[in-house]
Amino acid sequence: MTLKVELKPGERIVIGRSVVTNGQIRTSLLIDGQEPVLRERDILKETDADTPAKRIAYVVQMMYLAGSADTLLPAFTSLTRDLMKAAPSSASIVDQMTNCVLTGQLYKAFREARKLIAHEASIFDHASRGAGLRADGADDGESA
Repeated sequence: MTLKVELKPGERIVIGRSVVTNGQIRTSLLIDGQEPVLRERDILKETDADTPAKRIAYVVQMMYLAGSADTLLPAFTSLTRDLMKAAPSSASIVDQMTNCVLTGQLYKAFREARKLIAHEASIFDHASRGAGLRADGADDGESA
C-alpha cells in the first residue's frame, strides 16, 4: 500500500533509519514498502518523555522504528505496570496498546500510546483543577 505524505518546506520525516529533510517548497512523497515512517511532528524526543505515559510512548516509538519489540519489551512491561498502579483508569488503553505490541502492530501501538498521553494529560488537568476547590466544591475564585 502506498503512503502519500505532504511535507512543508523544511519539514523532516523519518523513513526507516533515514531522516529526510524537505527543501524550500512544499513536496508530496509517495512511499511504498514496509519501512517505518514518522513525520517530524509525530516524533517524541527522549528529552520530552517527561511523564509516565510519554516514557511509554517513547519506548513504543523506538520499537516501531526498530521494527521489533524484542529488546524493548522488558522496559515497556515495567513502565506499563508502574502506570497501571498509579492510574488504573488507563487500563483499556494500556491493554489495547499491549495487544498491538504483542501482535507486532507497532504503529497501531504508537497511536494507542498517543491516546495514553492525552488520557494522562486529562488526569493531570483534573488533579490541578481539583486542588483549587474548597470543601463546598466551589472554585477558589467563586463566592459560596
